[in-house]
Amino acid sequence: MEQPPKSVAITGASGYVGARLLRKLEDEEDISKLVAIDTLPPTVPIRNMAAYRRSVTKPIDDVLSRHNVSTVVHLAFIARRGRNRQEVDSVRETNLAALESVLESSARAGVNHIVYLSSHTVYGAHADNPVPLTDAAPLRPIPDFPYGYDKFLSEQMLQEFQETHPDIAVTILRSCMVLGPSAGNYITTAFFRPWLLGVIDYNPPLQFIYEDDLARILTIVIQRRLTGIFNVAGDGVVFYKEFAETIKSRLINLPAFLAYGLAQLSWNLHLQRESTASGLDLVRYPMLLSTGKLHQATGYRFWHTSMETLSAFANSSLLYQDTA
Repeated sequence: MEQPPKSVAITGASGYVGARLLRKLEDEEDISKLVAIDTLPPTVPIRNMAAYRRSVTKPIDDVLSRHNVSTVVHLAFIARRGRNRQEVDSVRETNLAALESVLESSARAGVNHIVYLSSHTVYGAHADNPVPLTDAAPLRPIPDFPYGYDKFLSEQMLQEFQETHPDIAVTILRSCMVLGPSAGNYITTAFFRPWLLGVIDYNPPLQFIYEDDLARILTIVIQRRLTGIFNVAGDGVVFYKEFAETIKSRLINLPAFLAYGLAQLSWNLHLQRESTASGLDLVRYPMLLSTGKLHQATGYRFWHTSMETLSAFANSSLLYQDTA
């Protein structure tokens, strides 16, 4: 039986998912060392952890070698979008440079497993999307949605890396939105508003995954060295109207030409900083994930449904706290 890794490094360890994963891995007795790498200090004290405040756009093979790291979980990623092409390109360059640096450092340091947290948005929001989308569905990210497009480009880099380093296992998890009582980042701030814009006659299903469910899945992937690409989403769906009701947001449904025009105008006038008109595609056309492959590989059963996950966040003090 293959032995679990002795040492695990997490980039972006001070972020939302990274902090949850550290707390979960702290309870795993067969992991002897945790290595946290982030430009920010750790958010919680973790026993037997080595913390490094540094950017992963620079080589980290010295850290990986020092702690005999066998698994790297790459979570470092800038999610915010820029207001113009120069800002978008700058963020994209940083995200891809960080991933390239981590991959090269991992190869030099003898790491044998790399885990990457991607996004369901790599499939793109399209009217002809299959329902549900399997892990083998084509990737058609929306170019005007930088978060999903950067994840798509990152996946391409990972695929190329695996082809040239067949001895290193690569796992890609395409996750829907992660929520829970401690959620609070750029994505949630952009998506959860006191008012929401919708398109008449469209009430798409949404999926959410509970923060601790994702941490448990990542732990299973690390411990078993599962490789491949897996969709990750909580059981069940929440329809858009239910979503608005649950978070007590006012839903404004307009004809498509008005909704898209209003979204773009408010972006151009800096009345909102979350999304251009293309963001409406994300709530108009579902990117509903099939998780059959994940269930088969892990046997994991989610502790929280999509609705329970949304409710947990809606009942937290974080809702709307940063949206002013």
